[in-house]
Amino acid sequence: MKKIFLISDHNNKSLKIKLKLEKIIKPVALKKSELIIVIGGDGFMLQTLKKLFKFNKPFYGVNSGDYGFLMNKFYKKNFLNNLHKIDSVRISPLNMIVKNKYGKIKRSIAINEISILRQNRQAASLSVKNGNKVVIKKLRGDGLLVCTPAGSTAYNLSVHGPILNLNSNKLAISPVSPFRPRRWRGKIVSNKSHIKIKNLNPKKRPISAVADNVEVRNAVEIKINENKKIVFNLLYNKNKSIEKKIKIEQIRKEIGK
Repeated sequence: MKKIFLISDHNNKSLKIKLKLEKIIKPVALKKSELIIVIGGDGFMLQTLKKLFKFNKPFYGVNSGDYGFLMNKFYKKNFLNNLHKIDSVRISPLNMIVKNKYGKIKRSIAINEISILRQNRQAASLSVKNGNKVVIKKLRGDGLLVCTPAGSTAYNLSVHGPILNLNSNKLAISPVSPFRPRRWRGKIVSNKSHIKIKNLNPKKRPISAVADNVEVRNAVEIKINENKKIVFNLLYNKNKSIEKKIKIEQIRKEIGK
């Protein structure tokens, strides 16, 4: 048995699971641990990954939320056995560098997606480049997303973006309610891309840039690229990894067409 550090969300369901786990394992301090068990939903897992990735330890999520795409189901009876039968998935986040209208620079990382969204009743007006190549000269609508394969079945799927395989080495750029051009469906680009998004009318049409759950308001320019220096090691019960969940979502999308 590995030395385990337990961290839990503060809702009742998460705390109850934590109490049950403390009866069957003996948690240790974070620095002494070999494995971090995260109890909560996807949002809490995202927060914890960003907070604790510097400790360079694997993460095993236990779901106490709704869907729990990044998590494992909790089975008290087979919990210890499941920890010996796991698949490992390694993913890297996106870097987001934002300049706001005051000239201040703010940085964050995103595991699922970076959302560029209109900030008031006015539609956003955006241009997107990949390096020196123009992806779209002018997009008018509610905004757009840049997502990783791990995040392609989250918000991205809700706006009818493509589902990406984990090993695809791709990123998806997906519009949110595009008004002009109305039929633009976005673009799939290499994960080596350096994406630059500009607000074409920041005074009349302010936008927010959101890295998972970290928001920067009044954004003027956003730069996005994959950060290969950061790697999250996520553990899943055998045959129930995030790769399997992505394939299931791909099948569902095909059936729904």
